[in-house]
Amino acid sequence: MKIDLTDTTSSKINKALVQGRRAIGTPAVGMVLTLVIVTDEENAYDSLKAANDASREHPSRTLVVIKRAARSPRDRTSSRLDAEVRVGVEAGTGETVVLRLYGEVIDHAQSVVLPLLLPDAPVVVWWPVNAPLDPANDPLGALAQRRVTDTYAAEHPIEELTARAAAYHPGDTDLSWTRITPWRSMLAAALDQIACKVKSVQVDGEEFNPSCELLAMWLADRLDVPVKRALSPGPGLTGVRMETDCGPIVLDRADGSLATLHIEGQPNRAVALKRRETAELIAEELRRLDPDDTYASALKYGVDRLAQTPTERVTETAEEARESGDSAASAEPKKAPAKKTAAKKAAAK
Repeated sequence: MKIDLTDTTSSKINKALVQGRRAIGTPAVGMVLTLVIVTDEENAYDSLKAANDASREHPSRTLVVIKRAARSPRDRTSSRLDAEVRVGVEAGTGETVVLRLYGEVIDHAQSVVLPLLLPDAPVVVWWPVNAPLDPANDPLGALAQRRVTDTYAAEHPIEELTARAAAYHPGDTDLSWTRITPWRSMLAAALDQIACKVKSVQVDGEEFNPSCELLAMWLADRLDVPVKRALSPGPGLTGVRMETDCGPIVLDRADGSLATLHIEGQPNRAVALKRRETAELIAEELRRLDPDDTYASALKYGVDRLAQTPTERVTETAEEARESGDSAASAEPKKAPAKKTAAKKAAAK
């Protein structure tokens, strides 16, 4: 059921929600949270479809805030609120209100959204595109316990990660981080099967994909080893290679669907590691509303620390290992034998 309201108010929208529930025979409210989607007209359809699919797992009241840019100076000084109320089959398992804001009310979207929030229920704000650099201090973000952004949609994703780290507040999260959950689970399970020390890591993925940087920062933060970020044709994240003193551990996904896990001394295993849709990512984020300390730690590790020359970092590790007599000296770059040959020639002279 759809109810269209033109030049309306939050009070009239609430009355329309009650009217719609009664019309379809479900006057009771059985939703667990309020999901606020802040987007533009271009991305509204895809975002709302993902939210409706996720509502099968998390029945919620979905408020879609679309800020419409006025064309003339007169329209920019006037305010208008149009709404589309959806209940029943067209709203998934919850309720949906599409809010279109015009004029000065655009700068006061929180005053429109606040009366429409479910009482005594958590609030999640999601920016599919054009997220603020400091979501917690955004007027709409301040209403939420959980704030979801997506650096993959940013024009400069890597710079966006740095800005997110500087402005992080408990409750912030990123769909680029959610995308690597299966990778983190698989790599952690692989390390649980061996009793070896990791010496270095290489993460392969396409350029301008922040999920690759986040996975590299997570590995560097948790393992405290040099991590090299390498480029590949994609799609997305394509592989991780961990060098250990027992042999390499390789998780390779070349086609974006099926991956192969190789552990030294064990047969190769095929692992389902498909690229997930946005609805699955949002559903995962809605399962937990507490701060994600692991994400915060990985994010604050810093992209700039991954930007060091990988060869230099590995060389330093090899030299330290050689001085201590450790077997990790085998990690020395290929140019090291040339140095030894030059030394022998000097000794011969």
